[in-house]
This record gives sequence, C-alpha cells and structure tokens, in this order.
Amino acid sequence: MSKKYNLDKESAVTDEKIFINRRKIMASVFSFPFIFNTNMLSASTKRLTFRKDLEYSTNEQTNTLKQISSYNNFYELGTGKRDPMLNADKLKSDNWKLTIDGLVENPFVLDSDNLINKFPLEERIYRLRCVEAWSMVVPWIGFELKNIVNMAKPLHNAKYVAFESILDRENLPGQKRNILNWPYKEGLRIDEAVNPLSLIAVGLYGKVLPNQNGSPVRLIVPWKYGFKSIKSIVRISFVDKEPICTWNEQTPNEYGFYSNVNPYVDHPRWSQKRERRIGEFRKRDTLLFNGYGEFVSNLYSGMDLEKNF
Repeated sequence: MSKKYNLDKESAVTDEKIFINRRKIMASVFSFPFIFNTNMLSASTKRLTFRKDLEYSTNEQTNTLKQISSYNNFYELGTGKRDPMLNADKLKSDNWKLTIDGLVENPFVLDSDNLINKFPLEERIYRLRCVEAWSMVVPWIGFELKNIVNMAKPLHNAKYVAFESILDRENLPGQKRNILNWPYKEGLRIDEAVNPLSLIAVGLYGKVLPNQNGSPVRLIVPWKYGFKSIKSIVRISFVDKEPICTWNEQTPNEYGFYSNVNPYVDHPRWSQKRERRIGEFRKRDTLLFNGYGEFVSNLYSGMDLEKNF
C-alpha cells in the first residue's frame, strides 16, 4: 500500500506541490546521519525546472535533505561517513566538463549548463540499498542515461559504458591518500545503461546536487549496490571490453562487476538478506534487484547471479 509523504518535513525544503502525487517506488544509497549540522550542508540554492516522472516515482515518504546530505560514502572527500559533508567545499565544480567519447559516431562535451538544459529533466525517486544494509528514499532530479547513449551513437563494437570521476589530488582530501586507485571508475553493459531506470542525476529536492552527493552530475542505478552510482563524473566512454570498476579492482572477491542487489549472495563479511531504511528501527527483507525485478530481470536471463555477482 502506498504511503503519503511527510509534507510537514518536506515543505521545509521545497514547495510541497512539487513532491505530491507520485506512484511507484525508488530510492538511494546513503546512510544514516547520526549528527546533523545544517550549517554544513552544501545544497545549492539554485532551483531546477523539471517534469514529474509518473511511471517510476513513488508515494513513499522521502528522507530529509539533512539525512541525505549529512552521512555519505564519497571517498574523494574522506573515508568517514560525515567527511563528505565536512569537506564539501573542497570539491570545485565550476566550469565542469563532461566528456563523452570512445567507440561512438558522435563524441561530445557537456558543460554544467548543458547537463541541466540540454535534456528534459525528470524527477525520479529511487530505492537503493548499500552494502552496509542502509537505504533511503531520495527525490532525485535527472534524465535517463539512454539520452546520452542515443546522442553519442555507439559503434557496433561498443559493448560497455565506462565512467570516470574527478581527479583533483590538490583539493580533494581523500585523493591525497592512496586508499583507492584514483580516479574512481565504474561501468555498465550498454543494455543496462539504456534501461529507463539508469539515471543521470543533476539535482535533488528541486535544487542542484549538493557537493557531498556528487555534484554536478552523478549516476543512479537503483537495482545495484550504491558504489555503482559513481559521483562527480567527468568522462563517459563507450568501450568494447568490460571496464575497470574501482571496488571490483580493489577487492574482487567482495565486489563484482554487476553488483546487483541480491539477498541470496552474502558479502564475505556480512549477510545481505536484511536492510534498514533510514528513519526506521526495524530491518526489512532485502529485495532481489532492490524490488525492480519487473524492469531489469530480463537483462540477466540465463546468467548465474551467484557467479556473476
């Protein structure tokens, strides 16, 4: 049964008319903020114009902006859950360029204005569980990744899409340490990339993305674990071989290329059968493909989902 939004909480962030009358369920990848400090939130005051997505949106209660922005995984800004909020000002997003290249007929570059204005914005709300078994419901604003795919016109031998995040060792405190092989990289098969659930997010709660949430552009793949949703993207490349993915490269026995939400495949160090929605005390059962099986299960027909984890 659908739930009503908590408009008393949400109206403090944006006009409640924007966030009512949604349908299905989707959500995010961020964990619970044990300590809030609204002065440290880096959400921009710049508002975005968008149209509501009626096919994939939800009537579930969203998490607050403070929850979404205060407790994050963004290793470029530090390994602590509150580091991204505390170090948000270190991410320099002015004059941002997103390069689309590789095995395509039409390579191109988008700047920050293009990202917001070139494609029709759709508001989406995603339900996505991270490996710590936390989840959130977030009012993402963005457009389908397939719009970029269609514009680039991949060549016949392009099989995968590779993503690369910002590299700025001078300013980003996390990149001053060799905790990962920087820059952060991720990848999808092209059929995953053109699925309508794969979203390029440029905002949330009616405004542009806060730095700690991956400003100015990030990926959202709601049926996969959170680390697949790469933040602060600077390059999208079409390639013929499975691309390097940072966590798969770092710890291949723990993080596979696909990283689909699968409660039947335990992480080597914990069970993934149960997860906790932020704001709820009791855990709930983790759903296969994060509850999006009707939209994505056909992508993996005939595959061994324990072997291809």
